Amino acid sequence: MRKKLFLGIIMVSTTMLLFACKANHSEEEDKTASKQTDHNEKNETKKDIKKDVINVEELCIQNGENTIYGKLYVPVEEGKHPVIILSHGYNGTNNDFVNECKYYAQNGYLAYAFDFCGGSGGSKSTGKTTDMTIFTEKSDVLAIFDYFQTMENVDTEQIFLFGGSQGGLVTALAAEERAEKVKGMILYFPAFSIPDDWRKNYPDIEKIPETVDFWGLKLGRNFFTDIHDFYTFDNIGSYNKDVLILHGDRDEIVPLSYSVEAQKKYPHAELITMNGEGHGFSPTGANMAKEKVLEYLQKHTDSN
Repeated sequence: MRKKLFLGIIMVSTTMLLFACKANHSEEEDKTASKQTDHNEKNETKKDIKKDVINVEELCIQNGENTIYGKLYVPVEEGKHPVIILSHGYNGTNNDFVNECKYYAQNGYLAYAFDFCGGSGGSKSTGKTTDMTIFTEKSDVLAIFDYFQTMENVDTEQIFLFGGSQGGLVTALAAEERAEKVKGMILYFPAFSIPDDWRKNYPDIEKIPETVDFWGLKLGRNFFTDIHDFYTFDNIGSYNKDVLILHGDRDEIVPLSYSVEAQKKYPHAELITMNGEGHGFSPTGANMAKEKVLEYLQKHTDSN
């Protein structure tokens, strides 16, 4: 299930270690501002240009023996910022969320997209794909969340979790374990169907092979055995803050009905049905979705 769209300082905490990956670099999106004669219009143009300037830093976080690679998109304004942590789908990478990360950073949020350990053939994080499971990915999200609570430029009371497809399922499971600390949660076409799907494919646990090649990724036996007796809707729903779910009505990978059921499980969940969208939003749908997410973030972000 894959979403297709979608220094050297070493800091040690009790459970995590941050590595400097590479030199930070600044990035400015191309923008042409027409000449203005009015002084106020000139000032407004300068503000617009400044808004498009963000910093992008390669940030690695340790989780046990593995190193999680990711990119942190940073607003140019100094001070503490709210954070959104974006988790990619099956066989994806941090690059799946470049547009979203830039957009949120331009609007005042630290945005961190990363590669799950063993999460894809193109992952820059350590770890074998044959060792990856839903629960190793949940562990990655928790390690990242806990690390961000130690960063000086982070408003630790305002850390949001975001996940797409398999990353949506993983994000939902992680939120259950940090329910008191996670400010809010956003899910794109969350793959709550994964355990059900693989139970159907492998009803007899004894017949699950040691490795399975699936959609360009070699998975180990544990991926399937770990979820064989795991039922999604028995394990989510205790997270009682606002949840935003966006799901296409033409999704042929994860039926919309799974998000409908999830909306019932959460005490406070909004489901936006994306008309005509499949698993992985179109460019038009993706733009609409990220705007809806920004509205959600701004509604739930406390002013400093």
